[in-house]
Amino acid sequence: MKFTVLSTSLDPDSRSAWLCTLAAQQLRVEGHEVTHLDLRQTPLPPFDNVQGPGGCYEHPHAELYHRAIREADGLFLGVPVYNWGLGSGAKALVELTGSSDETRGLHGAWFDQPVTFLVSGGLDHGYLSHGAFAFGLMVDFRCVVNPDFVYATGAHWAAPGVPGEWLAARLARTVTRGADLAGRLQGRPYRSVWEL
Repeated sequence: MKFTVLSTSLDPDSRSAWLCTLAAQQLRVEGHEVTHLDLRQTPLPPFDNVQGPGGCYEHPHAELYHRAIREADGLFLGVPVYNWGLGSGAKALVELTGSSDETRGLHGAWFDQPVTFLVSGGLDHGYLSHGAFAFGLMVDFRCVVNPDFVYATGAHWAAPGVPGEWLAARLARTVTRGADLAGRLQGRPYRSVWEL
């Protein structure tokens, strides 16, 4: 299967990016095709909703992300939590690649995608901070959100990029279940559209 792993943190020492790297490695070892995009290395412009010269939709990376999301069998979304909400990179990514406007030929890439969250936060009790964002993906884009997700704090890492025992097991299980969910949903004959 084809998976896209999206790291949305802009922090140079991002722990959610470490989660994405480890998830991509596991998916490759399991024989899947993986596109791994990181906003730090492949940045997107601020979302301005302008289609035309200089607008966000004309940015050279906009179509790269749109295609990687649209053509995947499943998505793994790495997100940092700041102040009880997701970092701005995730929202900007969805705003740009999720835009739908028939008159301008825009169709959101996220529709019907299975999504697995890889979340990094500072405090243990912030583990549901991604909930409102996940609900938005389910309602707006009919995404199927994997109920298994990773929520890791700094205490869950043995060293930079090296998960502790609990985190390694949790991540492996989450990635396996994300791939299984995508496999079960693969080949559905419909594609949702934006509707109010």
